[in-house]
Amino acid sequence: MNKRIILTAAFCGALAVVFGAFGAHSLKALIDTYSLTIWSKGVEYQFYHVFALLFLSTFGRFRNKLVEWSYYCFTVGIVLFSGSLYFLATREILQLSFVNFVGPITPIGGLFLIAGWVLLFIAALRHK
Repeated sequence: MNKRIILTAAFCGALAVVFGAFGAHSLKALIDTYSLTIWSKGVEYQFYHVFALLFLSTFGRFRNKLVEWSYYCFTVGIVLFSGSLYFLATREILQLSFVNFVGPITPIGGLFLIAGWVLLFIAALRHK
């Protein structure tokens, strides 16, 4: 479990750096300021939860199901929350028709992120 968490965090962290650089250098000329803010918020929350995943990896030796579920919630939350923000920010240049229904996915991703934090909180309370 610990190795999987670290690998996920490393992968998501590398993507966050790539997406951040892409937004700052390439997208700046292609999308408006509001869309760039949406993109940046996706990168920001992705980074926050990469650090959360790395913190979770320190709990790996405890074999706690709550920590495992927190890992799943953070990972799904990153994909849904940040991923939907990336699509929303670039909907004009991508010209994808399915992007219209992506908006409601963002709060679902946010709920997964919140659930990850709540599960981590409960795991810490129960740990002796």
